Amino acid sequence: MIRSVLRVVLALFYALAGVVHIVAPHPFLLITPGWVPFPELTILLTGIAELAGAVGLLQPWSVPLRRAAGWGLALYAVCVFPANINHFIIDMQRPDHGFGLGYHIPRMFAQPVLVWLALWVADAIPASWSRSGVRRR
Repeated sequence: MIRSVLRVVLALFYALAGVVHIVAPHPFLLITPGWVPFPELTILLTGIAELAGAVGLLQPWSVPLRRAAGWGLALYAVCVFPANINHFIIDMQRPDHGFGLGYHIPRMFAQPVLVWLALWVADAIPASWSRSGVRRR
């Protein structure tokens, strides 16, 4: 039950984020590292990826598609981590520190949780795995 509820919550989070990436890309462009090629296109594609992942998590017909969506969103969360780090650096260099440590530190810790959560809610990691990562029979 909790997994299903969190799957919907995570899908809604990514759907909203995807829409925002597409309709209001400017804030994301500001935090995109300079080494990212074609930043406008990259932001558009990240929005599309978030929407596709959300749909994949929510659709009820295909478990393999839901698992693929979970893996896709987990990889997405890993791939956007450099932008989060860049945002942290940009903010800390500002005289007013932007959003500040109270925003950025929890955000840094939340990123690995989002990776795990995408895999868990999508049933992409076996439920029988214990906390130690050892598979139980």
